[in-house]
Parts: sequence; structure tokens; C-alpha cells
Amino acid sequence: MNLAAATNENLAHISNVLIYSSMAVYLLAFFAHMAEWVFGSRSKVGRTAAALTQKPTAQAAAGSVKVQVKEKNGGTAVLERPSVVTRAVSGTRDVPDGPGASGGDEQGDLYGRIAVSLTVLAFLVEASGVLTRALSVQRAPWGNMYEFNITFSTVAVAVYLGLMLAKKNIGWLGLPLVTTVLLDLGLAVTVLYTASDQLVPALHSYWLYIHVSTAIFCGAVFYVGAVSTLLYLFRDAYESKLANGGKPGKFAASVLERLPAAASLDKFSYRVNAAVFPLWTFTIIAGAIWAGDAWGRYWGWDPKETWSFITWVAYACYLHARATAGWKGRKAAYLALIAFGCWLFNYYGVNIFVTGKHSYAGV
Repeated sequence: MNLAAATNENLAHISNVLIYSSMAVYLLAFFAHMAEWVFGSRSKVGRTAAALTQKPTAQAAAGSVKVQVKEKNGGTAVLERPSVVTRAVSGTRDVPDGPGASGGDEQGDLYGRIAVSLTVLAFLVEASGVLTRALSVQRAPWGNMYEFNITFSTVAVAVYLGLMLAKKNIGWLGLPLVTTVLLDLGLAVTVLYTASDQLVPALHSYWLYIHVSTAIFCGAVFYVGAVSTLLYLFRDAYESKLANGGKPGKFAASVLERLPAAASLDKFSYRVNAAVFPLWTFTIIAGAIWAGDAWGRYWGWDPKETWSFITWVAYACYLHARATAGWKGRKAAYLALIAFGCWLFNYYGVNIFVTGKHSYAGV
């Protein structure tokens, strides 16, 4: 059988056109997100500063309620019961979430809706490009690094839109997501591009659908967790500066005030990473089973296997540290970013710079 003849060049060309078209729409979404951040009202900016710098009251009472009590001798004593007043106490770091990228105003919300609509359109176009790529060779569209890249960015956007549909307030993720997707697709269509072709014999297995698809999904979720962790570090530094009496610059205040509170970002990133960690564990196990079928051994410390395991250990350390009182906050966040760095090296570095049994498909 002539494998080259099995490739539908027309569908492969359509796929390329759709990927380039999705990049154009993502670029429009990028500009819309920028407009949301730049032109959105700042009327709500400053709530964090107010919460962190308000001085505690000298007295707990701000008024009194008179209560009459009858005494045994027939007289009446008047007692005063203080009313409770709740105030923000400096240094507690219990602050409200930011108003989001748009600042909560009508103009900003309009730009935000346009940005999300364009992101949905770009996602549908890109997903069509991935599908036609698969149809052009009648197989899963992740046989090389180019296909892995376009599928990964599609799934990352799908995770973001899925969380939006689940009523999660993650509008702040839109701009970094679209920016990353544009960089990812730019790298895919230039450095990593590979013409549509059939798979090498080693990849002809149903495990290709199971193992690689779960790896892509885990990576997309890990990416969401990494972005929220990075933003947490910036927001936490901003809140710390305010709590210590510092005065951030206007640009920092304008941008960071729109993010959720540091505690909210920390909790979100932890939940995201913790939720997908069991699936990453399954991904490694599935890869080992596939290796047993293809190469006659379950584990051989191939570079891809080694870095998958290192990534697993790094995320396990992060989750353990995050659950330990002494390692919450910034220390655990650094571990999370190191873990995602391991995943990125396993994704790019091992495939491009290291030779091993997983190097059969080139880039």
C-alpha cells in the first residue's frame, strides 16, 4: 500500500487554511481583550487598598443600646450593651476579589463579551482545522509536534470556555490565554510544521487515542493552573505592599486590582491542579502499558518516561506542600511553577533536543 497516496491533500490544505484563519480571529480576540483592560472603567479600582489600609477601631463599640434591668429593691439600673461594628483590620489580608478585567462598567463588559465571542469563533475554526487534519490521514491528529501543538491549544481554549460555561468567574484568564495560543500556533506553523502524513508502525495502536489525548488534556489544565499561580504571585506581592504601607505604581494598581484576590487565585490554582493530577497519573500508567505492548517492557527510563515521572513527582510535591500549613502560599506556588516547567520541558525539550524511543515522529 502506498502510504503517501492515503493522504488527502485537499483536506490537509483546508486544515492549514483553517489554522491560519483561527490565528486571525484569535488576534482580533486579543485586541478585544486589550480594549477590555485598557478602556474598562476603573471606578471600582481601589477596594483592595481600602481593605488593607483601613485602621482598626480603638473601641469595639460605636454606640450603645440601653437596657433596663429591675433590681430586687424595686429600683431600675440602666446598662449599656455595645453594638457590634465590623471593620477591616490592617494585615488580615482578607480582601475582596477584583472586579475583573472590565472593571464592572458597561463599556468594559461590552469589550469583554466581544472578546469571548471572538474566542469562541476562533476555537470553532481551530477545532475544524484539527478535525480536517485528522480526516486527511484518517487517524488521531497528534502524530507529531505540529499536530500536538494545534490540538493542545484547542483543548486549552476548550477548558477555558468550559469553565466559563460552568459560571466560573475567570474572565481575567482570557488575555493571557489568547496571547499564549497565538504564540503556540505561531510556533506550530513555522518551526514545528510537518506535512500531513501517515504514522510510523510503532504508533498504530488504540493507546494513541487514550494515552496522548489524556496527556494533552492534562497539559491544558496544568497550563490554566500555571497561569493562575503566576498571577497569584503578582497579586500577592501587590497586596503585601499595600498591607505594609507601600504605594504601588499606577499601572500595577490598575492591572492587579482587576484580578481576583490572591487567596482566590491560590485556591483556584490548587483545585485545578489537584483535580487533574489523578488523570496525569493514569496517563503515565497508560503510557507504560503501551510501552509493554510496543517494546516488550513497561518502563525503560526513556527520556520521555523519565520527565513524565519527574513532572508527576513535582506536582505530587506541590500538592503535598499546599496541604501542609507551613508551605502554603508563595512557597507552594513556586513548586507549582517548577512542576509546570517540567511538563513544558517534557513537551518541547525532550521531543526537540533529546533522542530516545519517543523520537520516531521527528518534530
